[in-house]
Amino acid sequence: MPRFFIDTDDGDQFDRDEDGYELPDRDAARVEAIGALPDLARSQIPDGDRRTFRVRVRDADGKPVYEASLTLDGRWLEPEAEEG
Repeated sequence: MPRFFIDTDDGDQFDRDEDGYELPDRDAARVEAIGALPDLARSQIPDGDRRTFRVRVRDADGKPVYEASLTLDGRWLEPEAEEG
C-alpha cells in the first residue's frame, strides 16, 4: 500500500508528519485528513473564537496532493449584561 503523510497546522503550530500512514489510495488519505480536522479543532477551541485549522496530505515522495481547512468563527450576538 502507498504511504501518505498528513501534516497539521492549528494556526499556532505546524506539525510535519514524519511517520505517515499506509493507505489504499489518495481517497483514503483524503478521508483520514478530513477526519483529523475536528480533533485538531477540539483541542484548540478554548483558545479563542477565530482560528483556521489545516491539513495537508503528501505522497511518499513528499509532494502535496490534498489540502483541507476548517475555520472556526464565533462571536457573541449581544453584549454581556453588566453586573450590578
